[in-house]
Amino acid sequence: MSTLLARIEIESAPQPTAAVIWLHGLGASGDDFAAIVPELDLTSCPAIRFIFPHAPDMPVTLNGGYVMPAWYDIFGAELGAGAVRREDAAGIAASAQAIEALIAQEMARGIAPEKIVLAGFSQGCAMVLHVGLRHADKLAGIMALSGYLPLADRLGLERHSANAATPIFMAHGTQDPVVVPSRGEAARAQLSALGYPVQWHTYVMPHSVHPREVADISAFLRQVLG
Repeated sequence: MSTLLARIEIESAPQPTAAVIWLHGLGASGDDFAAIVPELDLTSCPAIRFIFPHAPDMPVTLNGGYVMPAWYDIFGAELGAGAVRREDAAGIAASAQAIEALIAQEMARGIAPEKIVLAGFSQGCAMVLHVGLRHADKLAGIMALSGYLPLADRLGLERHSANAATPIFMAHGTQDPVVVPSRGEAARAQLSALGYPVQWHTYVMPHSVHPREVADISAFLRQVLG
């Protein structure tokens, strides 16, 4: 287990029987969302272990090769609208393997996969959609916040039937200048066309988290884990 990603772990109560693995965005860290746990209304939920992994440091082309925490490289065009997108498939695959290892650890600690939620913001959102829809065991749910669907042209062939009916909470800011709203809407449309049960939420906000969104996240966790 020494190769697991460095991470923060917070338990809502002793002896958790559910887990939420929550991925931060580009240039951030696991600390980013750890502070949100006390704000969540987890009434009716079992004890939950929240896991906030830290992405590895790597040069990011979009930022002039500056080394920062990232789940994969961003070449520049993939966050804009209408441009031809070149994506870091190898980097996405490497992070997917690291996230799968965190899921496996929770299963080894006695938590059933159907009691595990994958959550992510921005680049972390892209990763949990990539991993969750390909994962071979049924998960409790996927929370996709202010992000997009990476390697979207591959999903139809690579998705796993285990999570065909897994609830997906998608949220996006109507004023997001980083991941433009049309990217989130395109992901929603593709997932809906494939039959996934998407719960779509928008908030008047930039690339951030809205207080009402926290309440909606709480409701989603109560729905899928309660």
